[in-house]
Amino acid sequence: MKTWRIAMLVALLFLPATATANAAATATATATASPPSPAFVEIARASTECAPLPPTPAGDTIVNVSTEAQLWDAVNAAQPHTTILLADGTYNLGANGHYVWIDTPYVTIRSAGGGREAVILDDNYSGTEIITIAASNVTIAGITIKRAGTHPIHVVSTETADTLNTLIYNVHITDPGEQAIKVNPGSAGHYPDSGVIACSTIELTDAGRSHVSDCYTGGIDMHQARDWVVRDNLIEGFWCSVGLSEHGIHFWRGCRDPIVERNVLRNNARGIGFGMATDGTARTYADDPCPAASGYIDHYGGVIRNNFIFANRAELFASADGYDNGISLWNACEVKTYHNSVISTQAPFSSIEWRYPNTSVDLVNNLVSHNLRERDGATAVQAGNLTNAPLTLFVDGSGGDLHLLPTAAAAIDQGAALSAGLCDDDIDGDARPIGPARDIGADEYGIPAPAAVRDLRVTQATLASSDLTITLRWTPPAGAVTTTVRYAAQPITAANWDAAPDFATGGVLDTATHTIPYDSGTRYFAVKTHNEGGWSALSNLAFWPHYDVYLPLVLRR
Repeated sequence: MKTWRIAMLVALLFLPATATANAAATATATATASPPSPAFVEIARASTECAPLPPTPAGDTIVNVSTEAQLWDAVNAAQPHTTILLADGTYNLGANGHYVWIDTPYVTIRSAGGGREAVILDDNYSGTEIITIAASNVTIAGITIKRAGTHPIHVVSTETADTLNTLIYNVHITDPGEQAIKVNPGSAGHYPDSGVIACSTIELTDAGRSHVSDCYTGGIDMHQARDWVVRDNLIEGFWCSVGLSEHGIHFWRGCRDPIVERNVLRNNARGIGFGMATDGTARTYADDPCPAASGYIDHYGGVIRNNFIFANRAELFASADGYDNGISLWNACEVKTYHNSVISTQAPFSSIEWRYPNTSVDLVNNLVSHNLRERDGATAVQAGNLTNAPLTLFVDGSGGDLHLLPTAAAAIDQGAALSAGLCDDDIDGDARPIGPARDIGADEYGIPAPAAVRDLRVTQATLASSDLTITLRWTPPAGAVTTTVRYAAQPITAANWDAAPDFATGGVLDTATHTIPYDSGTRYFAVKTHNEGGWSALSNLAFWPHYDVYLPLVLRR
């Protein structure tokens, strides 16, 4: 290990929180100079998919490694746009005095075969961190990281730059010595922003719990970080027999605008937290995102939606601090908390709580087995929440499957309306609402209508006298049962769809050819599909004449 890296690591571990008023401008300038990779953009935009990471970009340097020394050498020698592929096996980093420090941008470390359980980085509690990310556009994917002395993954900014667009994807982290994923600034004035943690498992097992000192542990711990997405993860087991663990997911010390959605949190002493402290030094923002708040603010904005948060373990309930809460919002302003299911088989202190005068939250359509708790002058706008929900509403209420049963009348179609864009789907990606109104909680019961077709196109056109023969193609959406294609001489909209003549009807179709009358002008085409859940939205419009069809494909007889 290089001496300067040891010194830098020690400095990072003990660095106090810092603040600056021009943070947003600094982050924006750095982001412009360091655009995200195509893989990052694709994963960040995904709605519910946990698909395989996209292939290595053309032009990247690929380095294959199979030993600890080769991994160490590959990381130290990496140039931008390098992908390091790890062969299956266990890499005993602690036993060999190695850990991975990435200070080159556009570096990816991933398993060669794609199976995360087959590639294991194991510190055996011999060192400190396992992977430190100190550069922008770094990806860690498809591997297992276990038994770190401190943090399995630590994301930091540097003295000269922000660290942007970190992607942690399909990673299994088990038994960290401290927090599993730590994100914090490494120097005043630069920040670790705009990252994604997705489709990963983060856990503390009974075997690992004995290696935690003073209950200084947690799942994801963010300080002074902005615009992160934490989605589609399983996080479980962060509690101690003595002492109160940090949250499964925690943003504080001036974090701003995270999206935390579609995660499953099981048997954590505290589930999701925005904010905690009432004083200290935190990141501030020149645009004053919470003008109604005053003094120290620990967290700004963000959304918590469509999460399953569950506890049923007797040992957790019997621990010294017990099960504290599912969601806590402390000294956190302008937070949106929508459609979460917070269920436990014994009472927590709070299912959801909000605390301190600077805290302002929207609390809408949350389903909890116990209580909502306001504390110490906090304010909340509440609508559509259901408290004291019985376990009988769920597929397996005592085991943690929090999908609604068809008999869950207290929750189905009982939710309050929300504006478009705030929470348009559920934990499974099903569109809301299914039925006349939203369901309360993270699950929307029922069969969703098919998604809209987005690739309708004219692939051939034949004009003969006053007849136009058109061939259309498209990709049928999942769940479609029947298909209707219509045409018109004016653009087709939801308002005039019913008046448009049929072009084709049938079952699950992906192409249709039909002859329609034609004299002049443009003909427009659109598709809707249908199933038990209802009609899809209108497809994109295809039309003819269109230069890329008209010129090469039109045949006149």
